[in-house]
Amino acid sequence: MLSISQRVTGLFKSRSDLESRSDQFDSLFPKGSKVERLATGFNFTEGPVWFHDGKYLLFSDIPENRILKFASDGSVVTFREPSGNSNGLTVDREGRLIACEHGTRTVSRTERDGTITVLAESYQGKRLNSPNDVVVRSDGSIYFTDPPYGIKPEQQEQRIQGVYRLSPDMRELSLVADDFEKPNGLAFSPDEKKLYINDSFRRHIRVFDVGSDGFLLNGRVFHDMNVKEPGSPDGMKVDVSGRVYCTGAEGVWIFDENGVHLGTIVTPEKPANCAWGGSDWRSLYITARTSVYRIRTSTPGLKIPSVS
Repeated sequence: MLSISQRVTGLFKSRSDLESRSDQFDSLFPKGSKVERLATGFNFTEGPVWFHDGKYLLFSDIPENRILKFASDGSVVTFREPSGNSNGLTVDREGRLIACEHGTRTVSRTERDGTITVLAESYQGKRLNSPNDVVVRSDGSIYFTDPPYGIKPEQQEQRIQGVYRLSPDMRELSLVADDFEKPNGLAFSPDEKKLYINDSFRRHIRVFDVGSDGFLLNGRVFHDMNVKEPGSPDGMKVDVSGRVYCTGAEGVWIFDENGVHLGTIVTPEKPANCAWGGSDWRSLYITARTSVYRIRTSTPGLKIPSVS
């Protein structure tokens, strides 16, 4: 296995592939904006999240069982190992890391002293499948998806692949959606009145209204991403104008708030997830198989954590 120092390649500019499908698409990127490869040589990158105070990006390398830290100086070091084969990562209102762990089949929180607190590991007495991706609402509640990607079929205890909500006090775990085949990426609209959740098996994005109690209502298809090219919807983020950025076939698809496909950021490798970051939140970081990429955007993304 390569050492971390060998993995870092420095700044690398790939061919710029911005595949426009609308007049609005070109305005989303500064002139000359390109996809940049920041680091490579990993096994399978996922779950990027920006820590604004420290000015660094964390991301998972799932098979290598660790979380890596990409700093503003271009260095990459191990942040946590083992990571429980972590996948999706986010930050709570207190700036603590929240992780979906395939290996332990839990949602965890890394405390400020480095200790790990398990937030969710079972539902109605049965173990979760393998928590995949996660978002924190401004009230402190945590929503996560639970497909069975990280376990063998005979290990599955839950009869469904659900979407769950953990209450702000971390005491109550509720099933908020139970009709997905493979729920994966999820993201709130800027006003948090809508929650977007994609289904990697059905290859579409659905959108739900969020009730006053935090439960989901009126689920409907936001966009069907089922195309002939390989690649399913996976990680998902939203910018301050309400546009949805979802990894899928050929790259990162961008939609307006009505589900119209504006265009695609075509990436050199098949992408898995993305995250906003940088000092102005106008950098979109993309984890794609063996590498981490970045592209500058004109509109900032939603800040994480979002605090009411």
